[in-house]
Amino acid sequence: MTKLLRPFRWVLLLFLLLFSCLWCLNTGAVALDWQLLWPCLFDQCHASAQHQILLELRLPRLLLGLVAGAGLALSGALLQNLSRNMLADPYLFGIISGAGLGATLATLLLPQYAIALPLAAFAGALLAMVLVLGFAALGGWQRLDTVILAGVAVSFLLSAVTSLLLYQSEAFAANRVMFWLMGSLARADYQALAVITPCLLLCFALGCLYRRQLDALQWSDQTAYSLGVAVLPVRLLFLLLTAALTACIVAYCGGIGFVGLMIPHLVRLLFGGQTLVLLCGSMLCGSMFLIWVDAGARTLLPEQELPLGVITAGIGSLFFLLLLSRKGQRQL
Repeated sequence: MTKLLRPFRWVLLLFLLLFSCLWCLNTGAVALDWQLLWPCLFDQCHASAQHQILLELRLPRLLLGLVAGAGLALSGALLQNLSRNMLADPYLFGIISGAGLGATLATLLLPQYAIALPLAAFAGALLAMVLVLGFAALGGWQRLDTVILAGVAVSFLLSAVTSLLLYQSEAFAANRVMFWLMGSLARADYQALAVITPCLLLCFALGCLYRRQLDALQWSDQTAYSLGVAVLPVRLLFLLLTAALTACIVAYCGGIGFVGLMIPHLVRLLFGGQTLVLLCGSMLCGSMFLIWVDAGARTLLPEQELPLGVITAGIGSLFFLLLLSRKGQRQL
């Protein structure tokens, strides 16, 4: 019976994603005319105001939400499989802290250049990734806990440097960086999509290509070795890929936490834990989740936009407590 329901679940998921996209396109301070929605998409809309709102503001923001949500969920699913830790998350590697440090330096040193903020955030995120992998290599790749502990240590270190810089900076610059660090799609444009989308597709394609190796790694390193899997190269490859993908997302969207933690758990519950199923389901569910969160951030408060990280952190904290309570009940 469960196998018969799975195709229906996929069809339902795709329908919900399509409905979510159409709904979120028409959600905001200005209501669009549904009769003009499709003509506007094909550049045949004579109402210039609605044409600009749709194609220059809402459509890039929707597409960025789709790829960012898919990328964060995909990274979380891969990291949980690689580490065999269901609580693994992209931000355990200190990427958000590194991006925050880069954004702080760009805001303080190059405030007149708009492109400096995402570029510096990307450079800071890559720096954090290199530090984490370097410290983990010193402790030995055989222990997966070493990577997570190195990520936590690097995160605290870079956050401390960022806090010191913000403490000594002007209030306006500090407020700008703090809002960016909490996550937002307000900077959405087609340039961001051109950077994030190839990274997302590359990570997904390699995940599908190495799906059998990733399935073997879920059991144990010894099992993977016995099946002919080169454990260390495969693990290092996907650690680099997920870190680079998350860095691209953070560079344009800021810090949006808990998506990589929550979505893979929901996908395993609905569709199972096989790697190919997990990757596809995580991308679809992550995309739908983030565009709904963004729609809520734009509409919950009148004439004010909430940071996405505030909403995802609230939902993620409750989800994390639910996981802990279920784990405690199973142990009893």
